[in-house]
Amino acid sequence: MNFSYWEQKSWLSDVDFVIVGSGITGLNCALQLHKDYPGASILILEKGLLPEGASTKNAGFACFGSLSEILEDLKTLPEEEVVSLIQKRVNGLKLLRKNLGDDEIGFKNHGGYEVFLEKDKSLFEECVAEIANINRLLHEVFESNCFSLSDNKFGFKNTAEKLIFSPFESQIDTGKMMSELLRKVYKKGIRILNNIAVRNFEDLGNKVVVKTDAFEVECRKLFIATNGFASKFGITDVKPARAQVLVTKPIANLQIKGTFHLDKGFYYFRNINNRLLFGGGRNLNIKEEETIQFGQTQIVQQQLEALLKTTILPNQEFEVDQRWSGIMGMGADKKPEIGQLSNNVFYGVKLGGMGIAIGSLVGKELAKSSE
Repeated sequence: MNFSYWEQKSWLSDVDFVIVGSGITGLNCALQLHKDYPGASILILEKGLLPEGASTKNAGFACFGSLSEILEDLKTLPEEEVVSLIQKRVNGLKLLRKNLGDDEIGFKNHGGYEVFLEKDKSLFEECVAEIANINRLLHEVFESNCFSLSDNKFGFKNTAEKLIFSPFESQIDTGKMMSELLRKVYKKGIRILNNIAVRNFEDLGNKVVVKTDAFEVECRKLFIATNGFASKFGITDVKPARAQVLVTKPIANLQIKGTFHLDKGFYYFRNINNRLLFGGGRNLNIKEEETIQFGQTQIVQQQLEALLKTTILPNQEFEVDQRWSGIMGMGADKKPEIGQLSNNVFYGVKLGGMGIAIGSLVGKELAKSSE
């Protein structure tokens, strides 16, 4: 690309920090770097027209993990690490709300519910048996009981008679959240260049040369915040995980309000005013959904609509208005990865489907990791 003198001088010269990815993690990393180094020149490179990945495509769950997900985590991590991870999610949500404000992110605390299909009766009984133990384990985080049984007041069919409820889950408006984050970043004088894909980079010791599909730029330190796309840069512990989502047209007298989890968190749904958002189903074909390609598959979309008709909205007419997908970053466990590829190259990735909860904190810790 042939730049003018002004373009080169204003955007691509004397850059202190380059951040790859303008999602929740990348933007929070930039804000923390600006706070720690007020005079620094910060440039964010984003391959999409909007923050591409999951930050603008997620379901807007301000959550920390359903009871069945926590029990799954306890199979791969010690108790203290699971508690620490949940504490980080809670702290991340507090940081998000503090940084942006509840009105600015459309924060609504309607509570969260876990729904169990009739075929998952044994899982439901296992979760019920563990409520007291998990409440005890998480008491230091929430200072009161986190989970309890609730009546099925939403008219769900083909499910267990009871739901598991948490008063601490909430929902946000993802678009408002990202718009406010971008507004704060621009206000600080941090620059973002969209539709720029980073191909590779080279750490030369005294500087990092970042090579994109349009130009090269030099910086003192490079920060990778690409989550599900991290393996492209040699961060092999992270695998992409596509999440498919749909939202209905407005439904008259919709009674569903809150955030809802189904099948160990592989399905999730919520109200958006009088619409229903429903996503998930990647467990139907995990390998096929380990992709960085956006799109929908027939097997997942058919299952989403079937569950809407038979379980979630069994007595209501509905029409699907939109369908989309996002790319999450997953690994062997759900602990985020904050590390270093070389002296001047750092990364914060693998948000484990909890980007809203933990993205702000990972971004902050990513910025601090270079100190």
